[in-house]
Amino acid sequence: MDKQEIKTNEERQSLSFVEQMIEKDLAEGKNNGRIQTRFPPEPNGYLHIGHAKAICMDFGIATKYNGVCNLRFDDTNPSKENNEYVENILNDIHWLGFQWGNVYYASDYFQQLWDFAVWLIEKGLAYVDEQTSEQIAEQKGTPTEAGTNSPYRDRPVEENLALFKKMNTPEAVEGSMVLRAKLDMANPNMHFRDPIMYRIIHTPHHRTGTKWNAYPMYDFAHGQSDYFEGVTHSICTLEFVPHRPLYDRFIDYLQEKDQQHDYRPVQIEFNRLNLTYTIMSKRKLLALVEEKRVNGWDDPRMPTISGMRRRGYSPEGIRNFINSIGYTKFDALNDMALLEAAIREDLNARATRVSAVLNPVKLVITNYPENETEEMVAINNPENEADGTHTTTFSKTLWIERDDFMEDAPKKFFRLTPGKEVRLKNAYIIMCTGCKKNEKGEIEEIYAEYDPESKSGREGASRKVKGTLHWLSTEHCRKAEVRIYDRLFNVENTAVEGQDFHELLNPDSLQVMTECYVEPYAAERKAGEYLQFQRIGYFMADIDSTPEHPIFNKTVGLKDSWAKINK
Repeated sequence: MDKQEIKTNEERQSLSFVEQMIEKDLAEGKNNGRIQTRFPPEPNGYLHIGHAKAICMDFGIATKYNGVCNLRFDDTNPSKENNEYVENILNDIHWLGFQWGNVYYASDYFQQLWDFAVWLIEKGLAYVDEQTSEQIAEQKGTPTEAGTNSPYRDRPVEENLALFKKMNTPEAVEGSMVLRAKLDMANPNMHFRDPIMYRIIHTPHHRTGTKWNAYPMYDFAHGQSDYFEGVTHSICTLEFVPHRPLYDRFIDYLQEKDQQHDYRPVQIEFNRLNLTYTIMSKRKLLALVEEKRVNGWDDPRMPTISGMRRRGYSPEGIRNFINSIGYTKFDALNDMALLEAAIREDLNARATRVSAVLNPVKLVITNYPENETEEMVAINNPENEADGTHTTTFSKTLWIERDDFMEDAPKKFFRLTPGKEVRLKNAYIIMCTGCKKNEKGEIEEIYAEYDPESKSGREGASRKVKGTLHWLSTEHCRKAEVRIYDRLFNVENTAVEGQDFHELLNPDSLQVMTECYVEPYAAERKAGEYLQFQRIGYFMADIDSTPEHPIFNKTVGLKDSWAKINK
């Protein structure tokens, strides 16, 4: 085996199993070398981090192999769908860094799907069932026991056609009839036991209005839409594995009817994204929104893409996380800490460093001249010199973090304590000389003296001290609201059967701090600008923030301290 063959094998081993299947199809000349994927969300809620994994797969495959990925809205259930969700899905995909080839809707094919259903009825492959949903469920049997035929299974074709036409009228009663495929009631795959193809819904559709009263089910619309669009690889999550035989059977029938195209889409399944302390059910997320347990779909505690964007996550960090966990054929529960680590690593390279004090106590530099100020130079991002600098104002009276002072400190406390020196970042070395307490014994003011020769950047001012503290001038800062987020749920695995997810909610998932201060430069930052509050963590201005009333959301800490705190 030569070096080139070895390299090829090594590269192949680094590919996901989906990429290996794609490359095999390309090597065999299938579909004339054409690669076409699709991302098919239902517009019945906001996209979440689980959808982001599918987006990265669908769009990433198309990009890597010079194909096209189309966006198709699976809008077959008008009772749950609206244009708000459509617009947010478009926005989220763009924000994640992807661009679709075309935008389609399942509703584009309603007439073609209807005609196909009529063809199946005429072939004796579908029938209208007037049983209740409970009766249909009961006669389907169990995974180990065959089902029984519907009493309507063998009604004449003409009667089925007339009833199917009636289903699409305003007079038809919801739940009174469904159209079912006539397949195999004894098949061990429950999805193959005469699945429902159409049901009656009278809710106006967000695109087609009241034109239709009978709507196709997902299993009937999805594969056919792939076929109509020319999709070569229909990539979805593992829960659709048992649906694949049905997907293929309907494609078989459609090819028999169509007799025009020599291609057929192939369904490939990968593992979905599950995260600790998180739910991925849009139904449950919608319940949280409607019950006002969170502040909307874009609440920064939500696992939605819009919530993560508002919290301050970067699209690059999300994509890096998804690439790191990979794609397999086995479901797993991924640790939220892995996502946060990916975000932390990405933000370290792009966030602007600013000063903020969240739990302030006053520090007076007793030997600093009254009414004098200095502009200290702060580097915006030590990871990127091109990001430049800004200035912060230094004065006699400062805010520092209350936790950065201890009157009776242990030996390894390298912050501020009487008789010890620390450096004020970008400014001077100071020595603590004492403090003032109130009647309750609480620290009201801390006193220190500064060394005028120790200014940062000054020649000869390189004297080393072990501690460095951030600060703000009390007269040159802005009061701010800071929102600190914890896990939305109290348990790692929220998908345990029988649990009421409401009972798993963390009552302390949001802490709002209103007595915080930030430098004016930080107060002027807008939503979408990544910030690091020095020595505290990564933050972003909220969409409701203004220079007069700055509001910041904590994105993630500088280190993963959550697990240690919550042991």
